[in-house]
Amino acid sequence: MPEVTAIHIGTEKSPAPLTSVSEVEAVTGQGLVGDRKFGSPRHISIVSTEELDEAAAKWGAPIPAGSTRRQITITGSRLPRQQGAIVRLGEVLIKVNGDCAPCEIMETSVGPGARGALAELAGITASIIEGGTIQVGDPVEFN
Repeated sequence: MPEVTAIHIGTEKSPAPLTSVSEVEAVTGQGLVGDRKFGSPRHISIVSTEELDEAAAKWGAPIPAGSTRRQITITGSRLPRQQGAIVRLGEVLIKVNGDCAPCEIMETSVGPGARGALAELAGITASIIEGGTIQVGDPVEFN
């Protein structure tokens, strides 16, 4: 079964590095407590290790969780990209907004050429529709 394998929170705007945490509180309609994006329309971003591995094969080097600046990393499945898809992360329910396209920051946070390798593999953005705590090891379900 897919599960949450990493959580990264950014307290400052880019290019400041993200901090790895074992759990985070997700607030309905707001985002992740303590994250720089809290209160913005983009509540949460998620990437899968399967997609990172695929991008790494194209790029020619490993792409560590957190280097893409996505807050949640899962393993065990690719992510749904269709707008409105529902995903459960432990007790938290989210609705997919769409693809989280890689930006120019990937050229420094990951490395030169990474942005192109991550095209369509850099994760998704979503809205939190039912809050709670997300923890490393939480199961991930797709509806």
